[in-house]
Amino acid sequence: MSPRRASNDFLRMVMRGFDAAVAMLVSTLYFWHLPDLAFTFGTEYPLLIVVGGLLLPAIGEIFGLYEPWRGRSVFSMFGSYFASWLGTVLLISAFLVVTQSGYIYSRLWMGLSALSVLAIGLLSRGLLYGYLRRLRARGRNIKSILFIGPAANAEQTRQRLADMPHIGYRIDQTIPYTHDDQVLEDVVRLAKESVFKRDFDEIWLSFPLSCGNTVKALADSLIGVPVNVRYFPDLSDVRLLNHRVAQVADMFSIDLNYSPLHGPARIVKSIEDYVLGTLLFIGFLPIMLLIALGVWLSTGRPVLFKQYRHGLDGKRFKIYKFRTMHLHPVGEGTRQAHRGDPRITPLGRWLRRTSLDELPQLYNVLQGRMSLVGPRPHALDHNAFYKDLIVKYMQRHRVKPGITGWAQIYGLRGETRDVVDMEQRVDHDLYYINNWTLGMDVKILALTVKRGFFNAQP
Repeated sequence: MSPRRASNDFLRMVMRGFDAAVAMLVSTLYFWHLPDLAFTFGTEYPLLIVVGGLLLPAIGEIFGLYEPWRGRSVFSMFGSYFASWLGTVLLISAFLVVTQSGYIYSRLWMGLSALSVLAIGLLSRGLLYGYLRRLRARGRNIKSILFIGPAANAEQTRQRLADMPHIGYRIDQTIPYTHDDQVLEDVVRLAKESVFKRDFDEIWLSFPLSCGNTVKALADSLIGVPVNVRYFPDLSDVRLLNHRVAQVADMFSIDLNYSPLHGPARIVKSIEDYVLGTLLFIGFLPIMLLIALGVWLSTGRPVLFKQYRHGLDGKRFKIYKFRTMHLHPVGEGTRQAHRGDPRITPLGRWLRRTSLDELPQLYNVLQGRMSLVGPRPHALDHNAFYKDLIVKYMQRHRVKPGITGWAQIYGLRGETRDVVDMEQRVDHDLYYINNWTLGMDVKILALTVKRGFFNAQP
């Protein structure tokens, strides 16, 4: 076993012991300091303290809590700890319910102990994570990489690692790919020399998908080298919305085009939409009633403009806006509003410039058909037109459309005079989809107040 591997195993053992010790120590301290518990005799409390302390690291193994942190985000690490903590709490609670022994224990003691263990576990991991990032950024605790692949891929990977020194990886050796026979010969020789002694910690392969046979031959040649061998497919020539490695029916796949807002992320965004959407709907309700009255008095009914748009996964839904134009014959094609458009009413022109005509879409948000933040939905015939001109156009519909979005706060809204304008808007929409975070949504909403409400678009 290499010294580094022994060090990693020792660190995992220390973390397991730390988690168990924290759980037991915190529970014991509350036991001694809470009123009426310090004089409780018997084995019930000590037994639960020991079981809970040992159960936390055991559950943590299931959720990958003690896997290496290098290259993982702090939120992924926090998520693993929270899942392990929650699993422990639920298992203990289920045991107490089944055995009908819950009445023995103080609810206050159990609640304080559980929440304190969660807080200390998250805080300690956050501090250790930050310390290791700073340590690696100073050139310590670095893993040495042997890179096998085209020279351009090696240089690109080396640059990306240099831009993220806190990750702690560095390419120290390369075997450039020129043709199959040469690289296989070099790797076979390397494998023989590196079985028991080597000066690298991991081997990274990076080849285009078309070199699948080469990758298989290299993997077979390297199977005797006791280090991690990672394959990074070169997907530069593949059109991607987002991608991930997934396991389906006991088979691993590289999903080249999937909706990034799935699972916990989708739940978080839904909570954001329903909570903020409800507050905004209630807050803007008096203004919406005044606008509705103004539209009715100035141009009559209908007050609302209703039109079908494509939403999540291309499904149609009915969008609501305050009517800002004179009525036109049914069946007439959709034409974008333009400067000096005679169809726009005086009140409608003001509503469009202040974006107040969009307020009824808060109801679409509460319906679950739109989001507060996301790509703006376009008219159906506009989608039909641009989907053939811009290959990645329909990828905008892998998430819910939004009232405001990344493109809108950068002024990419309103009339599109040529395909280039729409391409820029689509690029901004896809950037948002690929890089979504809750903080990004908050930033967009804040900038919408500053940049989005008042605009010069028709």
